[in-house]
Amino acid sequence: MGFYLRKSIKAGPFRFNLSKSGLGISSGVPGFRISSGPRGNYVNMGRGGVYYRSSLNGHSLAKPSAQRQQHRSPDPQVTHMFSPNDVVLEDVTGSTALALESTGEGEIVEQLNTAGKCFPWGTLGLILVLVFGLVALPLSLLLWLPGVPLSIWLMLRDQARRSVVLFYDVEDAHAAWFDAFVSSWSAVTTSQKVWRTVQSGAVVTTQQRKALAGVSNVVKREVVVASVKGPKHLRTNVAVPSITVGKSGLYFLPDRVLVRDGKRYSDVTYSLLTVRSSQQQFVGAPGERVPKDSRQVGQTWQYVNVNGGPDKRYSKNPVRPIMLFGHLNLTSQTGLDWRVQTSRPDATSEVANILGRVPRTAAGNQ
Repeated sequence: MGFYLRKSIKAGPFRFNLSKSGLGISSGVPGFRISSGPRGNYVNMGRGGVYYRSSLNGHSLAKPSAQRQQHRSPDPQVTHMFSPNDVVLEDVTGSTALALESTGEGEIVEQLNTAGKCFPWGTLGLILVLVFGLVALPLSLLLWLPGVPLSIWLMLRDQARRSVVLFYDVEDAHAAWFDAFVSSWSAVTTSQKVWRTVQSGAVVTTQQRKALAGVSNVVKREVVVASVKGPKHLRTNVAVPSITVGKSGLYFLPDRVLVRDGKRYSDVTYSLLTVRSSQQQFVGAPGERVPKDSRQVGQTWQYVNVNGGPDKRYSKNPVRPIMLFGHLNLTSQTGLDWRVQTSRPDATSEVANILGRVPRTAAGNQ
C-alpha cells in the first residue's frame, strides 16, 4: 500500500481540480455560489519547503517541517486489563482537541472546526417535508413537489459547507517518506486487534499482585479502528493513516497530525511529536479471547503466590497466557498522549521508526 495523489476531489456539488495552472473549482448544480462551498487548500511539499495556500481567500503561509529523535520505551512490564476496585486508575488520554493548542500553519484546523459546527438543515428539512406531506393528505403533492427538491438542494449545500478540501502536492524526500509511512501502516490495519489505553494504575501491594496474576500494572483499554480514511469533514487527495475510537481520532497527514474529539479539531506538527515503540507483555482478563496474530511468551495463574507460582489455596485457579503485544506511544509537549497497543507485536516498530525520520526542509525557507 502507498499514498496516492488524486487530481480531483468532490465535496457536495463542487469539484476541485488540481492542474499545472493551480487549483480550480467547478459546480454541477445551478444556483450555487462559491461562497456556499468549502474552502480549497493547496499544500506544496518538496525541496523548497512546505507552503500552504487557500484557493478562496488568498492567504499564503510557509512553515518547514523538523526532524525529531525516536525514543525507546523502558523495559516492558506485564500488564492486565482487569481492574479491581482497590487499584486506583488514572486517566492517560492527555489533552482533548478543545484544550490542545494548534501548532500547524494555514487555516485548515480553523476551517475544520467551522465545518464541524454546520447544522444539517437539508436533512431536517426533508424529514419535515415528508412528515407534513403525510399529514396533509391528499394535498401532499403540493408540498412535496417544491419541498423535496429544495431539501435536496439544501443537503448538497450542507455537504459542501461541512467539507474542507485539502490538496497535497508532495515531492522529493517528503513523497518517499510519506509513501513509506503509509505502507508501514498496513501492519497496524491488519492487526487483528488494536486498542487505546485510556486509564492506567500501578499494582502497589503484595495482596493486589497475588490476586491479579502477578502483574505490575492494570489498564483500561478501548478498541481502536485503524484505517487509511480521513475524518468525515476533510476531503483530500492522499491516503490518511488514522486511528479512531469513539468520537476521538488521530489522522496522519503529510505535514501534520490532526487530532479530533467529537466535532472539534486541533493538530500537532511532526517536529513536536515524540514517538516511542516497544513490545509489552500482557495478561488478558478472564474469558478474554486471545488474538490469533499475537505471540504467547509465557503463562501465569489468576491467583499467584509471592514467588509467582500458582496459589494452591484456590481450587479453581485458571491458567492465564502471557501475550506479547506491540505498543506505540504518541506524545507532544502541547499535551497529546495516545497509547496504542496492537495484537501483532511487530506492528508498531517500523511505524515509529519512520515517524522519527521526517525529512528536514531547506534552511533558506525557515
